[in-house]
Amino acid sequence: MLRVAVVGSGPSGVYTAQALLNQSLVPEVRVHVLDRLPTPYGLVRYGVAPDHEKIKSLQNSLRAVLEDERVAFVGHVQIGGADGVPPARLAELYHAVVYCVGAAADRPLAVPGEELPGSCSATRFVSWYSAHPDSAPDDFALRARSAVVIGVGNVAVDVARILARGADELRATDVPRAALGALAGSRVREVHIVGRRGPSQARFTTKELRELGALPGARIVVDPAELARDPAYAAPDGLPLPAVVRRNLEVLRGWAVRGGPAPSGAAYDRSGAAHGLYGVPYGPSEAAYDPSGAAHDPSGVPYGPSEAVSDGGRLIRLRFFLRPVELLERGGRVAGVRFARTVPDGAGGVQDTDTYEDIEAQLVLRAVGYRGVELPGLPFDPVRGTVPHAAGRVLRDGVPSPGEYVAGWIKRGPTGVIGSNRSCAKETVASLIEDAPLLARRPAADDPLAVLRAWGQRPVEWDGWLSIERAEEALGRSLGRGPVKIPDWSGLLAAARGEER
Repeated sequence: MLRVAVVGSGPSGVYTAQALLNQSLVPEVRVHVLDRLPTPYGLVRYGVAPDHEKIKSLQNSLRAVLEDERVAFVGHVQIGGADGVPPARLAELYHAVVYCVGAAADRPLAVPGEELPGSCSATRFVSWYSAHPDSAPDDFALRARSAVVIGVGNVAVDVARILARGADELRATDVPRAALGALAGSRVREVHIVGRRGPSQARFTTKELRELGALPGARIVVDPAELARDPAYAAPDGLPLPAVVRRNLEVLRGWAVRGGPAPSGAAYDRSGAAHGLYGVPYGPSEAAYDPSGAAHDPSGVPYGPSEAVSDGGRLIRLRFFLRPVELLERGGRVAGVRFARTVPDGAGGVQDTDTYEDIEAQLVLRAVGYRGVELPGLPFDPVRGTVPHAAGRVLRDGVPSPGEYVAGWIKRGPTGVIGSNRSCAKETVASLIEDAPLLARRPAADDPLAVLRAWGQRPVEWDGWLSIERAEEALGRSLGRGPVKIPDWSGLLAAARGEER
């Protein structure tokens, strides 16, 4: 019998377990799917937007794998770190270990002011409304009038949609109580989604893009002049473009024609002259925002969200060819973002011009990508943010390390969609099965869970997870809703033990 530990119960981990079950060269395989959290499904539970029920339903197929008699879910087990089991010791318990730990960190903007209150990663915002137990309680400055989301991928579109969607529409989802209450009291009326490159290079899917236009009470504004800067936008129909790019451009073209340009910030050049929305020159530091929520240029004319949305709805602006260079401060908090206008450089990238624009924002969310985090005890490539490997085999000093493997984002970087993890997992499992004759000669524990408990871990097994599910269903019933996620460690562990709170 071949005993395999899979570290991580998200899609890449479960697909790895599934590939191990489906192979036929090694007839007897037993898989323990370990996770730091007491809950399974990883990114599907804690990363997919709550209003994306179809994608969240992927939990059903992941569940079928974890319920297989040859598989055991083992949650609340820490691998690595001061309180965790070192990879070297974990390797003593199994013939092979596959690390599927994802890419937990976000990429910084690396600009002045990024650490100001009111500025944070989209990852943290997603964790908050997804009830990740590591997420600290925070209202995310939802008293803000204007929010800027930096990035033009699906995560950026997700967080913008949640900010612009009414809380009543989210009541039917599993959003935790505190987050739903904060969203219900949100004063955000204008959301900017900003990318440094053009629309043809945006990473969102057409489905995600169209969902923005279907939000009740929200209006989409796209500046046709910004779209026109993209060479692909005006390209003839015969020019070969990826299908998703062509569809995205069609959607954006429709919004631009309907909405027209709607500038919302201060634009200025290197001479120091700045121009407000009404043509009144002023310096970038002179715009004033009063506590009532109204914004005024120096002439006293109000502008900003109150100008664009006067009926209680929300405005979503998609902006392109703007690179963040600084987050602006007022009263100790973020008050806006200064962008450099960019243009295509003719080689697929962009270059700065001598023009800058300030966009008012009391909430700034960066969604510019993820990055793998080093797991102490495993080799790590700090440049790529991945574990060095050859077809999934972990490399130590360039040589495959017997019994150690990787799959998912920690293997290939944060690329692809959820389904991409399936082929990635199959490649790794093919390497593992090829190595199986040698792996089977390695010692392995008869009862790894007993050893983990002796080492101070307190595993939550499948029955404990089912108990958490029941507790979340009961919480939802008490609130007149469907299942509602428990957002904190103590609540999850108490529920796993069957304790009432």
